[in-house]
Amino acid sequence: MTATPEKRLVLLSGWGCDARLWQALDKHWPDNLEIMSPDWPGYGERTALDDPASLDALAEAMSDDLPSDAVWVGWSLGGLLAGALLDRLPPPRTLVLLGMGERFPHPEGVSEAALAQFRKAFRRDPVATHAHFMRWQLGGEPSPRNAHRRLRSLLGDEANADTATLAAGLAQLAEIDNTQRLCTPPCPVHRLAGEADPLLAPAAREQADYRLPEAGHCPLISQPARLTRALAAIAKAPERSLAEVALESMP
Repeated sequence: MTATPEKRLVLLSGWGCDARLWQALDKHWPDNLEIMSPDWPGYGERTALDDPASLDALAEAMSDDLPSDAVWVGWSLGGLLAGALLDRLPPPRTLVLLGMGERFPHPEGVSEAALAQFRKAFRRDPVATHAHFMRWQLGGEPSPRNAHRRLRSLLGDEANADTATLAAGLAQLAEIDNTQRLCTPPCPVHRLAGEADPLLAPAAREQADYRLPEAGHCPLISQPARLTRALAAIAKAPERSLAEVALESMP
């Protein structure tokens, strides 16, 4: 069956992970969806921006990959960037923030000081710091070791992104604040979070419209079937409440 445009999902990866990450969901999607998973500039085979920190340049580069007749699903940094692009591109049918709030640093989550230390460590040793992050973000999954093996099977051991793009992404995590944009968003916004996400403050997890049970920051890895059911339900009827979506996502 050919998907109709109103059942199109665009999946956007987070810091340090290219679009291969979304292959974890491949066998779980229903047949009536069109799934797009473009890489951000500087990831995979995609050319990096001359100025990786420029949101205007990012919007121009991604304009063909972010159609307005789709649901945009941004995971982690991908959600933060997608929210920032609402000012620069025609808005989607719906924006889904997965594992991300209006901004990233939080005193009860990853503090500004902790993020500054991480950025300092990245400048000193990008390879080791990226490898550390791949393990750290999995701390809330039911089996972090198994999740890490699965992540490595998808992405390998090296960051498939250039260092300047990764450094700019860390700066964006520290600096982008979508609070005002999302107070009066130009489209519906749904917030999904793993109930044990170690990168989100408890208050941010509680504010999510739907919390994925038995999942941390990477429900793509730990709860692919439940996550795809939730996203498929949103794509089918993005105006519905997440309470209804939650019911459809139960095993």
